[in-house]
Amino acid sequence: MGSALFLRLLAALLLIAHILLRAFNSSTNLLVDLFLYNAVAATVFFISVLGTDVKNRVGQYALSFAIFAWASGSILTSATEFYTLPGYFSTIANVFYVLFYPSLFVAIPRLLIQGVAFSFVDIIDSAILCLGLSSVGAAFAIEPVLPHFSGNVTKTFFAIFFAIADLVLLTITLSIFVARPNLRSGLFALGISIFAISDFLFLWLSANSHYSLGLISDDGWLLGILLITLATSLRSKKIQSLEMINPLFIALSVMLSATLLAINALRPGYFPGFIIVPTISTLLLAFFRMTIALRQAKSIGNERVLARTDDLTGLPNRRRFIAELNLISKTPNIESALLLLDLDGFKPINDKYGHEVGDELLRQVSQRFSRALPSGSLLARLGGDEFGAIIRGDRAMTIEVAQALRATLSYPFAINSAEIKVGVSVGHVNNDGSPDLLRRADNAMYQAKNQSLGVWSDQGFQ
Repeated sequence: MGSALFLRLLAALLLIAHILLRAFNSSTNLLVDLFLYNAVAATVFFISVLGTDVKNRVGQYALSFAIFAWASGSILTSATEFYTLPGYFSTIANVFYVLFYPSLFVAIPRLLIQGVAFSFVDIIDSAILCLGLSSVGAAFAIEPVLPHFSGNVTKTFFAIFFAIADLVLLTITLSIFVARPNLRSGLFALGISIFAISDFLFLWLSANSHYSLGLISDDGWLLGILLITLATSLRSKKIQSLEMINPLFIALSVMLSATLLAINALRPGYFPGFIIVPTISTLLLAFFRMTIALRQAKSIGNERVLARTDDLTGLPNRRRFIAELNLISKTPNIESALLLLDLDGFKPINDKYGHEVGDELLRQVSQRFSRALPSGSLLARLGGDEFGAIIRGDRAMTIEVAQALRATLSYPFAINSAEIKVGVSVGHVNNDGSPDLLRRADNAMYQAKNQSLGVWSDQGFQ
């Protein structure tokens, strides 16, 4: 911990020293711009290796490699200003700068959101948001600062890449900060913002032929990577869940991408051509995400149905039945009745023939009951050998249905070459809007069973 603190103080002091020397001496200097400047970058690299409070090692390694790649590119860029080196050294430096971005893309979610597993859908949502906002940034922010190299495709490619990558980094870090604002994510987002602003300032100065090595604005890159690394030294509580992307932002990204594509089709050349790739990618990912959402909605619907369905008989279960009963009890103006049915002699059959035969008997009983009910009725298995039914109609009609249900069991069931006979006791109660319909029906059913009456209504034997 002592060495980590020393490195943080050293990096801050070296950066302050470089800023002061730049402020008082604007001319390019080998000691200041090559050695001192890159000494800050090297110190930040060692901080990323030794001074972070990170439990995710992949995130730490990715951050360290990102800082190493950027520092390597900085050293090569500075060296080409003071020494005569082959032209490909500049390209190698840009390659190192490029490697900085994918490494940070890997590091950011692991460093800022510890303890949360990212699903495939989270990745798709993040990609839609990043690509959509990058398209907007490319259309309005990048073109004015792009360097106009006459025919130099390589430099133009790197300029476009850095600008778009900065926008993606900004989008990711700011999204995480909005979703989970704390000192760690805030400092990280501030570092990325300063780094991106320095990049855009560099592009603008280069586009207008005003850039030269050693400008005080170059210290923005150092300050950015220093803040990024210092952010990882702050403790972060482990969290269990996090809503990464607000659906409103995703919808906004898709809408803006579609708008840009429409404008580009109506006014060719109005926006730079390279925005087409992220724009179309955003829309394609959005369509793909929509198919996933539809499948998820269907799956959730199926799960809800299964949660309210009896596995054995396929009838609605007790949860569904109680929900329907609560609804119908609040509408006493609609004539209806509640029936509770309990099988007679089921337990001895189950004990004699086994659970498989007992289960098959319950399935066949439920089929007979279903066929005997009028349309619009609800039949449910409440548990064990008990069933419930909600029937629309007046008292006389619902009593007839109760007797018909009892009659369906008057002839035996053929199961595994055995003829099995079972009876049923039915409790009947009219819906009068009272909250105790189920209790009254239960009492009526036990009255029918105890007195072997078949059907009993709360208003008397039937």
